[in-house]
Amino acid sequence: MADARFAIDPDVAIAATLPSAFYLDPLVCQQVREKIFASAWHWLGRLDDVAAPGSLAPRELLPGLLNEPLLLARDLAGKLRCLSNVCTHRASLLVQQPCRADHIRCPYHSRRFELDGRLRTMPGFDGVRNFPSASDDLPELAFGEWAGHGFASLSPRWPLASWLDEMAQRLAWLPAKEWPADASRSRSFEFDAHWALYVENYLEGLHIPFVHPGLSGALDPAGYRYELGEAAVLQLALARDGEAAFEPPAGSPDHGLRVAAYYWWLFPNLMLNFYPWGLSVNVVEPIGIARTRVLFRSFVADRSLLGQGAGGALDPVEAEDEAVVCSVQRGIRSRLYRRGRYSARHERGVHHFHRLIAAALSA
Repeated sequence: MADARFAIDPDVAIAATLPSAFYLDPLVCQQVREKIFASAWHWLGRLDDVAAPGSLAPRELLPGLLNEPLLLARDLAGKLRCLSNVCTHRASLLVQQPCRADHIRCPYHSRRFELDGRLRTMPGFDGVRNFPSASDDLPELAFGEWAGHGFASLSPRWPLASWLDEMAQRLAWLPAKEWPADASRSRSFEFDAHWALYVENYLEGLHIPFVHPGLSGALDPAGYRYELGEAAVLQLALARDGEAAFEPPAGSPDHGLRVAAYYWWLFPNLMLNFYPWGLSVNVVEPIGIARTRVLFRSFVADRSLLGQGAGGALDPVEAEDEAVVCSVQRGIRSRLYRRGRYSARHERGVHHFHRLIAAALSA
């Protein structure tokens, strides 16, 4: 049954935001884990470590909330799959480090699987009835790729194409697959605030002039635009004169614009930020009801543009965002606050996010 507390009017001009109970109620937090994150698509990082046939590489799906052990396995014919990394015998983890092999072997009792997850053999199981069966094979997850990055879901609410293709098609002119990772620019931030407050802050540019003076100086406020997708929000930020910018080619809907950044959010917790220097991937990971970790991973196209434009000073912008989001976390606990209203111009993305949350919780 739908929880009427979380109903969001479809008209942003009259709608009220999610109530404070969404951020504070432990039972709601459990519902969010199962109804939103267990059915979401999740970024697994670049797939460089499983490029060759016979490659195996462990991943963990949303550490701190789902904690699901996964295994990327490329078979000898070259097909890449995402499998459970848990042995179907006694639940031992199978692969601890990236490696190459012609099969998957459990280090506990030596149960062996083919690279496609089918059980190959198991010592000591002579005389066991109805063995092996399909339940002895490794479960396979929904999985897909974009520009050398992997995505997986335990039980996807949307096909990967519905979730990802709006972004992939809009930016097909960018050679993102060729952009190498820069580990020196990797960051991980933890702070005391609900994960959704961080996403809400990301989804609106209204706060930029007041919270981010450095970033505001690189952007043209009159050209800031919002576009809503099925499960996504694009914030298109135009550059001020003299600032680093994309110049999209003919055929792009953005041709003729000087684009400072494409800020692309994918429900519920993935941000793909495209700057003239490359791509910053941000993953928002709930690790407690009021504790969040945000991962920053950088893929650099042009090192000469680092430090310039909208993506030139990510660490100070992050610190400013954390400060304001933690302030909101303290305020959301007030007995005198229940819910607010949306800016019809600047907070359509937040409104869309809240409606997706409400739809998932009522599913």
